[in-house]
Amino acid sequence: MDFLTLVQVLDSTIRLATPLLLACLAGLFSERAGIFDIGLEGKMLAAAFFSAAVAFMTGSVWVGLLAGIGASMVLSALHGVASITFRGNQLISGVAINFLAAGMTVLIAQHWFSQGGRTPSLSGAARFEGIVWPGALTRIRDIKEAGPLMQVYSELISGHSILVYMALFAVPATWWILYRTRFGLRLRAVGENPAAVDTAGVSVVGLRFAAVGICGLLCGIAGAYLATALQAGFVKDMSAGRGYIALAALIFAKWRPWYALMSTLLFGFLQALALRPDLIETAVGVKVQVQLLDALPYILTVIILAGFVGKAIPPRAGGEPYVKER
Repeated sequence: MDFLTLVQVLDSTIRLATPLLLACLAGLFSERAGIFDIGLEGKMLAAAFFSAAVAFMTGSVWVGLLAGIGASMVLSALHGVASITFRGNQLISGVAINFLAAGMTVLIAQHWFSQGGRTPSLSGAARFEGIVWPGALTRIRDIKEAGPLMQVYSELISGHSILVYMALFAVPATWWILYRTRFGLRLRAVGENPAAVDTAGVSVVGLRFAAVGICGLLCGIAGAYLATALQAGFVKDMSAGRGYIALAALIFAKWRPWYALMSTLLFGFLQALALRPDLIETAVGVKVQVQLLDALPYILTVIILAGFVGKAIPPRAGGEPYVKER
């Protein structure tokens, strides 16, 4: 594997890890506040559809992004009402959201566009294009002839959509919010000991709804990225289990922002390798089934859930509805 090929694989890794990273950070906010959210998958799927559909109808990807965020936050509000207000089972609520989004998106897509549950292809201002940084090369021939530093700059750093840079910026922003602000301190305290927070005069319900709202915002951006940046339109079940992979990455990261970045990059790297089976065959000298490579992220998800659930300690009040003592 030459250096440029390695850079290209890492470039694909970042692109494929972006929705996982956003969904992982979304789950981090929610679970740090004590609300388990299995519905990341459904929120991403709903956001992907509505962002693509509205972007196509309006011709503006930014309006589509707002529509995707709005759809995700509606489902987040639904999850919040079910699990916080009515103190329902958080896991069942999340699973219900996944089923709702899977059926609703295909039904509405077929009704609006009559293309078998998909949206028309997006182009121009209806989708996010890559941002070329100053001095970066764009032609592959020029990049091949350039030096290693220019290859990294042109292929790995430059050329991503704005949502990729937003996702990377969200990591230090999440760390700062959780560990350097009063809101973050209270949010983490709600996930550990909500009774103590309530005794201090802080609204447990308000903090948990705020966390669920942030979760919806980040899931909305993740879903919009899938349909308007990574691909050019919505197709049925395009989230493809990324919400569940993000949950596994969150457990692997032990609910910490920087570890979340590293764990999602690992999953993104496995997905990037699945797109380049020739590299694996060259490295090991054996023909590898493409289906096996495609399954690697899901196999790792099962391994993590089986091997790390007992070792990774979630917030103590996670999954438990808070009942105020009278």
